[in-house]
Amino acid sequence: MRVVIAGGHGKIALRLERLLAGRGDEAVGLVRRPEHEPDLRAAGATAVLCDLERAGADEVAAHLAGADAVVFAAGAGPGSGAARKDTVDRGASVLLAEAAERAGVRRFVQVSSMGAGKPPAPGSDEVWAAYITAKTRAEDDLRARDLDWTILRPGALTDDPGTGRVTLAGPPLPFGKVPRDDVAAVIVALLDAPGAGRLVLELVEGDSPVADAVRGLPTAGS
Repeated sequence: MRVVIAGGHGKIALRLERLLAGRGDEAVGLVRRPEHEPDLRAAGATAVLCDLERAGADEVAAHLAGADAVVFAAGAGPGSGAARKDTVDRGASVLLAEAAERAGVRRFVQVSSMGAGKPPAPGSDEVWAAYITAKTRAEDDLRARDLDWTILRPGALTDDPGTGRVTLAGPPLPFGKVPRDDVAAVIVALLDAPGAGRLVLELVEGDSPVADAVRGLPTAGS
């Protein structure tokens, strides 16, 4: 399987690339900076320079040609302001989805966030509110497209070692945390699951092995 990952140098993406490469898949990470390329090579992935805040849909579609799936794992990151939450967390996802349609790549996994899908809580920090709004708008755009999409909303991300056990279900789940290792493992399992398309899922740490959690999901429309 050839999987193209937006935000290819991110903490989830690097873990995902290692998992995919470790089982013989071709992982391709879209990155903005040449200095990120060695880290992707070390993870077993191929780096492609592509700035999703500047590129056009045709350029991105060319990078997706021949892919079996696309994963949106990009984000403006900590320390960025409200403006970049919109241009990256919303705008780059919309661009990638448009490019996937043009390239004929139907499978699309979007990494969103718990809290998306509804207005920010009253009194929220301005940047957090912008982030949740951007994620919600990105989800809305993707759900309107004729793609085989899955929206994954992890809880608070940690760098703790993965346990391989999670709680994965349609919203709402009680808010919780989840290791990035386990988020990456769930993405791999979702890419392998033919019935996981057109589902919105929330993810926190839990007791179910990842494979069982994904196997137990309802099929879209059920």
